Amino acid sequence: MTQTATQQPAQPPPDLVTVADVMRPPLTTADTNDHVAAAAYLMKHARVTALTVLDTRTGQPQGILTEADIAHAVADGKDLNDLRIGELMTTRPAVINPATSIRDAARIMTRGHFRHLPVCGDSGLAGIIDITDIRRALIDPDVSRRPTAGAALRPDGLTPATNEPPPDPGTSPAVQPPPGDDDRNPAGKPHGGARTTPGNSPHSPRQTT
Repeated sequence: MTQTATQQPAQPPPDLVTVADVMRPPLTTADTNDHVAAAAYLMKHARVTALTVLDTRTGQPQGILTEADIAHAVADGKDLNDLRIGELMTTRPAVINPATSIRDAARIMTRGHFRHLPVCGDSGLAGIIDITDIRRALIDPDVSRRPTAGAALRPDGLTPATNEPPPDPGTSPAVQPPPGDDDRNPAGKPHGGARTTPGNSPHSPRQTT
């Protein structure tokens, strides 16, 4: 009697997985005069941790507002209903190319103490990648198991294989970024990025298409 071993599909090494394989659609605005409170509302309902501010002439990021920026403003006693996005965002954020490998993206984040990197191609902003995306890709380079909108996730934040049971409802649905650096660049200014498209809200900043 013979037995046939189950063949597992070969996974690409992390060096072959690129930023384009795991990046997400960015949450964006073009109005730096909107209130930070409105930006926070938009980020909460889009379930993202940052907002990318676009230059409408070039399509390139001109600034980034992260949840760390908002937390620092609250801790400093600032009123988010009076504070404008342009006053709090990081200007001229570091960006990354879609063809960059995941390992190189991880090195850039480590050296710059970034948690988010906007992804820019020849036509402008193409997406966003954050520290959680990097970690997932390094742990499991199988890009076919990257999370998608509305997908059930395992406790480690990955999409279950077809022969895996659904995640336990009592477990956390996704891996959260580890504590540590608070998105500050070497100059000491907060830095970050966004990764999903927003929902509609009467209090939300204007969005680009």
